Amino acid sequence: MAAPSGSPCPVMERHLRDRAPPLLTDLYQFTMAYAYWRAGRHRDTARFELFFRDNPFRGGFTVFAGLHDCLVFLRNFRFTHEDVEFLRSVLPPTTDPAFFQFLRDLDCSAVELRAVPDGTVVFARVPLIEVTGPLAVVQLLETGLLCLVNYASLVCTNAARFRLAAGPRRKLLEMGLRRAQGPDGGLTASRYTYIGGFDLTSNVRAGFLFGIPVTGTMAHSYITSFTSLEEVQPHTLMPRNGDSEPVDIIALAKSWLSRISKLLEANPGKIHEGELAAFLSYAIAYPTNFLPVIDSYSVSCSGLVNFCAVALALFDLGYKPLGIRLDSGDLCRQSVHVRRVFRLCSERFSVSAFNSLLIVATNNINEQSMAELNEKENEIDSLGVGTHLVTCTEQPSLGCVYKLVEVRGNPRMKICEDPEKSTVPGSKAVYRLADAEGHPFLDLVCLAAESPPEAGVSRSCYPLSRKDSMITVTPAQVTCLRQEVFVNGQIITPLSSAAETRAKVQTSLQTLHPGHKRLHQPDAYTVALSERLHNLVSEFQRGGSGDGRCVFVN
Repeated sequence: MAAPSGSPCPVMERHLRDRAPPLLTDLYQFTMAYAYWRAGRHRDTARFELFFRDNPFRGGFTVFAGLHDCLVFLRNFRFTHEDVEFLRSVLPPTTDPAFFQFLRDLDCSAVELRAVPDGTVVFARVPLIEVTGPLAVVQLLETGLLCLVNYASLVCTNAARFRLAAGPRRKLLEMGLRRAQGPDGGLTASRYTYIGGFDLTSNVRAGFLFGIPVTGTMAHSYITSFTSLEEVQPHTLMPRNGDSEPVDIIALAKSWLSRISKLLEANPGKIHEGELAAFLSYAIAYPTNFLPVIDSYSVSCSGLVNFCAVALALFDLGYKPLGIRLDSGDLCRQSVHVRRVFRLCSERFSVSAFNSLLIVATNNINEQSMAELNEKENEIDSLGVGTHLVTCTEQPSLGCVYKLVEVRGNPRMKICEDPEKSTVPGSKAVYRLADAEGHPFLDLVCLAAESPPEAGVSRSCYPLSRKDSMITVTPAQVTCLRQEVFVNGQIITPLSSAAETRAKVQTSLQTLHPGHKRLHQPDAYTVALSERLHNLVSEFQRGGSGDGRCVFVN
């Protein structure tokens, strides 16, 4: 049973503000901010970048998500009196009391943020968010921004992969709340799996907050709570047209059960009366949303027979049931059997609507088992996924990082023994280069002061995956990936709804070359540095800094 839900924006913003207050951070952010403040450097203009180093799930792409929450986080970033008093109690007693007044007055009015739009397909090592502002302030933002982007992008990418595995036809239901890492994990998963390509959620709170369509019918406990038809109350159901008296639906269903049993050659001794009672009770409560789970006892011997009897009774009264759910066993084989019986009922009893009844499957489904459905004969219309979707069992963390790249207009670079952990210095612009068919083939990271690449004009660059190896590319199309989204304490771009961002994800995925979105052993996408930026990195690595003012930060 599915129901649409509106998105009450003030309620959603309050929820986002409450789940990510300024104190949701690491203590060392405050100790660094204090040290900056004591040194008189807290107002120095600094620039940080947020990025990740590898695509998750051994895949070829990532879906960027969480920007909406980051912007709300910045807009509401202020410390309360209670926040500051708590910090006074946990920071060393030698901390200058004037620092706490500095925190009390602090906000993001001097912060600017440029970012890739929410829902965009992105790739490893591309700077997704650039944060510029007073050094102490932008340092304090680090943990909050990482927290808001890391899991959102990870689970959104997981959902996008499930959608690719399932194909475009099947409806996908997220049902992972009970398996999620706490209430906030459950809400975040419901929101971003919908954005990643799922159609529905079982999470009512997520429907209320984010406008996601919600769905759900019954669990096995409902079925097993009934033992006999005597427990069904009331016994009657009014025909849908309302033109006649209430009908004894129990008697009607029993009549149909006799006919169905003969048609299917069912053994009456294996048909569970309690299951029939549960189906009837639910059908009386929701005659237009009847979709029971039919494997509480036996699909072929009891559940399917009882469903057909109740469904035919509902059809007689002018109602159309929705279908059935399978939750155990060989889902593909059982779905084929169920569809065969539906077609048989449609033909034998002249009820054409039986052909369009839904078959929903749930049972610890993961990406691999979902992909295998496409290789086996099956009649499954909709799939419900929980644990493996929301917990991202294949990879529990995306590993986004937030690194300093510039202070007072001078580039900064982290250099360490692991080259993969080195950063790229300086203020940058990011461009996506596409071929004549519109498929992206390279993301070019340039210094902000450089002229942008142009369509039809060759450009030399250095792929990050090939050390010191230059290539020349000629794009047919060029797009600037990042845009200003937060200036002078204000969000300057419209905040998209979950549905709008969901559409953006699918549009972005459709532009990818099939080789880049292949789920297993995808083609590697190229991210490259411009020649000038590559030269700057090389200068740092040689130990020079051009103007003598750059500092190596480890």
